[in-house]
Amino acid sequence: MKAAVLREIGKPMQIEDVRLGSVGPREVRIANRAVGVCHSDLHFAEGAVPHPLPVVLGHEAAGVVVEVGSEVRSVKVGDHVVTCLSAFCGHCPTCVSGKINLCDSGETIRPADTASRLSLDGKALTQFANLSAFAEEMLVHENACVAIRPDMPFDRAAVLGCAVVTGAGAAINTAGIRPGETVAVIGCGGVGLSAINGAALAGAGRIIAIDRQPAKLELAKRFGATEAIEAGPDTVAQVLEMTSGGVHHAIEAIGLKSTIESAFAMLRSGGTATVAGMVPYGTKLELDGFALLGERRLQGSNMGSNHFPLDIPRFTDFYMQGRLNLDDLIAHRIRLDEVNEAFDALRDGATARSVILFD
Repeated sequence: MKAAVLREIGKPMQIEDVRLGSVGPREVRIANRAVGVCHSDLHFAEGAVPHPLPVVLGHEAAGVVVEVGSEVRSVKVGDHVVTCLSAFCGHCPTCVSGKINLCDSGETIRPADTASRLSLDGKALTQFANLSAFAEEMLVHENACVAIRPDMPFDRAAVLGCAVVTGAGAAINTAGIRPGETVAVIGCGGVGLSAINGAALAGAGRIIAIDRQPAKLELAKRFGATEAIEAGPDTVAQVLEMTSGGVHHAIEAIGLKSTIESAFAMLRSGGTATVAGMVPYGTKLELDGFALLGERRLQGSNMGSNHFPLDIPRFTDFYMQGRLNLDDLIAHRIRLDEVNEAFDALRDGATARSVILFD
C-alpha cells in the first residue's frame, strides 16, 4: 500500500510502499477514506516529541472495515468506522475505573517478539499512536476504532477522532462546563474550535475566543463563540475586565508555556484552567501560587477524557442534527501526496484542518 513515510526529522515525507501484516485475532484492517492532518503530527515530524524513525504518522481517520480477526466482536466487514489513538484494553484498573483514555496496559500493541503490523523495505516499523493513518490502509486493534452510522460523510467523520474528541471532550468531559458558566478558549485551531463548540453544547453562557489570527476569530463565532479577543500582551487584563474578575473555565488548546500561564491567570476564584494542547516535554510553568488560595485549579486533558466508543457515535448524531459544526472545521481537502503542503499550512497557523481524501 502507499503511505507517507517520515525518514528524517525536519525533512518532507515521501510516498512509499509500506507492507501491512496479517490480521491478528483482535485486529481490524481498514481502508482509509479520509485522514485529518493534525498539529500533533507536526510536533512529531519536527522532533518536538521523539519517535522511532522511519515512521508513518497520522492518527485522525475514518474508513471502511475490509477484514476482521477471528475474535473481533465490536465491528464487522463493511462497517464505517472512526479510529482514535486512545486504544484501550478494557479490563485494567484504569479502564475499569472509567478512564479508558489513560489506558497504558500495552495490550493493544503487538509484542516485540511477534511480527510487526507495518514494515518498510523488509524491516519492522513502529506503529504511530496505534494507527499510522497517513496511508491507504491501517491495521489496528479493535479497541482503536468504533462503528458509526453509514450516512455520515467520511471527511467530517475523520476529524471526530482527534480534533473533536480532544476539544469538545475537554469542554464537556474534563472541564465539566455547566450551563451559564463563562468560558475562554485560547487557540482557535481544530481543537480550540471544537472546544468552543463543546462549550456551546454544554450550555456555556459566554464563550470568549482568543487567537492571534483575526480570520480564526471570525470562524470561532460559527462554532459558538459569543466574543473574541485578538491575542496580545494585555489579553489576560482584557478577559478579567470584560468578565468582572475572570472566567469559570479557561481551555488552552495550543500547548505553550505562555498561553497555559495566561489561562490560569484569567480565572475567577474557583475557576479551572484545562490544558488540551500538546505540551512539549520539559516545559516548566510559572504560576502565581497565591491564586491557589482562591481555589483556582490547573488540570490537563488527555484526548478530551474521552470514552470514544460512546462519544464518537454521539458526536456523529450531533453533526447530523446540525448541533456540531464540522463543515467549517475543514479548510482543505487534499491528496496523500499533498501532506507536506498541509504541514506547511499548519506552520502558517492560518487554517483549521486539512483532510486527506482517498478514492
